Amino acid sequence: MNPIFSALETSVFEVMSQLARETGAINLGQGFPDDPGPEDVRARAAEAVMTGWNQYPPMMGLPELRQAVAAHYRRWQGLELDADREIMVTSGATEAIAGALMALLAPGDEVVLFEPMYDAYVPLVRRAGGIPKFVTLKPPHFGLTEEALAQAFSPKTRVVLFNNPLNPTATIFSEADLDLLADFCVRFDAVAICDEVWEHVVFDGRRHVPVLSRPQMRERTVKISSAGKIFSLTGWKVGFVMAAPPLMRVLAKAHQYITFTTPPNLQAAVAYGLGKDDGYFEGMRAGFQRSRDRFAKGLEDLGYAVLPSAGTYFLNVDIAPLGEADDVAFCRRLVMEKGVAAIPVSAFYAQGAVKTVVRFCFAKRDETLDGALERLDPRHPVR
Repeated sequence: MNPIFSALETSVFEVMSQLARETGAINLGQGFPDDPGPEDVRARAAEAVMTGWNQYPPMMGLPELRQAVAAHYRRWQGLELDADREIMVTSGATEAIAGALMALLAPGDEVVLFEPMYDAYVPLVRRAGGIPKFVTLKPPHFGLTEEALAQAFSPKTRVVLFNNPLNPTATIFSEADLDLLADFCVRFDAVAICDEVWEHVVFDGRRHVPVLSRPQMRERTVKISSAGKIFSLTGWKVGFVMAAPPLMRVLAKAHQYITFTTPPNLQAAVAYGLGKDDGYFEGMRAGFQRSRDRFAKGLEDLGYAVLPSAGTYFLNVDIAPLGEADDVAFCRRLVMEKGVAAIPVSAFYAQGAVKTVVRFCFAKRDETLDGALERLDPRHPVR
């Protein structure tokens, strides 16, 4: 058995979801919406599977999807991308991250990671031969500092793996943060693999700023995005990779020997969806923002210390004011005694864990959120 994977424990997401199933708890742990996703996009996928091409599509992705990706990011982020040489379609963003790490790392190369972080990062870095170097971010703002970056970067740094907006903290990094990170990448000749899957799920009038757009980063950035997050279709697993041609040539070779292709009907539907008018994207954000505000107010009214949420599907609560010091124990009690599943944010740390923050997913129907709030009320009886 490969020790990197055989030594891994069952993920906290599966543990909490299993407990939710066993107890009938309201599951606000896993990050997926109740909504089935836009009907017209789903209808386009169904039509494509019945009347379209169902054999191997091109390894780089359907030309119509790559052209749609180029047009979409020109429109929304001001990026000029060559659809033929700088865009690739993958079977989800996690495949794109794994392929990028395999393509760019040699054994012994160092990778700068920002914790808390998506739990797949560390095992994928290690399996690709990389050595993780951690920058530990602290609540409530989870911002970057020059001192922390200086401790993590070294002459052996080959890759920076950077998630913005950041899951699980719901943070959006400032342009000053992005420029600070870009400066270190240039100074140490590192490539930034940018996991930007939450780029459209941002609130309060914000617009996502890609690292690819920062000075001197055009040739040293791999931008990764996700149709699953853009269209609330998390099971579709359609990812986009954007990079300059010298990087893309190697990224494509890794992709070729991982999944090779992605279902063509889903690609056709996503190509259609990316061209939807502004109303869809603005309406999607407004809907999630309304759910965020509804759930945040409900939690605050119950006495919970809610941390800021600038994007993603998530709200975080600081449980220290409740006299709690162990988020794992708190979440276990919550699901067993209150019937609500949440995620301990310490599970997203590899070292220096913050142990007093709990994450809830608010991308749910009103009745689901209201039911959870009723159970979370201290006056609600313990099961």
